[in-house]
Amino acid sequence: MELFAPGTVIDRREVLHGRTWLATPVRVVWDSGDILVTYLAEGTPLLFPAHPFGPHPWQGQEQWTGSSLLQVHRTGDAYSLWAFYQDGAFTGWYVNFEAPARRWEYGFDTVDHGVDIWIPGGGPKWQWKDRADVAHLVQAGRLTQDEADAVWAETEKVAAALDRDERWWSPWEGWKPDPTWPVPDGEASRARLYASS
Repeated sequence: MELFAPGTVIDRREVLHGRTWLATPVRVVWDSGDILVTYLAEGTPLLFPAHPFGPHPWQGQEQWTGSSLLQVHRTGDAYSLWAFYQDGAFTGWYVNFEAPARRWEYGFDTVDHGVDIWIPGGGPKWQWKDRADVAHLVQAGRLTQDEADAVWAETEKVAAALDRDERWWSPWEGWKPDPTWPVPDGEASRARLYASS
């Protein structure tokens, strides 16, 4: 497996039922093979190709706004960790339950599973977010019931680890984005997206 070089802009794609639903250019911060860390800057374009399932929930939003994100992915995990920054200041961790990241030549693929955990300020207290979304995704046909059961199993593992104060992502606490990094313009991502559609 070829590692992504730090500083490289790659594509984070949400792939639903075998087709890209959303593509977002993100900057590589670190890649060890087992752990891939990327940065989603405020103002980054969001790209939505036509999809037979219908529009992505964020469709109509041309850019990522309101925050910037450090996204930490560990191979095999059905979740990633998102550190939120507003005006450069860290505001908390978000456990985003999603399909395990699958790499390809220019990035990686995943898809959101609805439920999340919010850890305000990165402190010891945490709270569930959007728990009802999993059932809605099953009803809408985005998840099968077996997939939903696997999502709940993963959430319980993460919640138990948080209760034990086990956080494998703790080396990334205190990280700050490089203010000189330009916001990706999305042109390369757009070209790849529409070349493959």
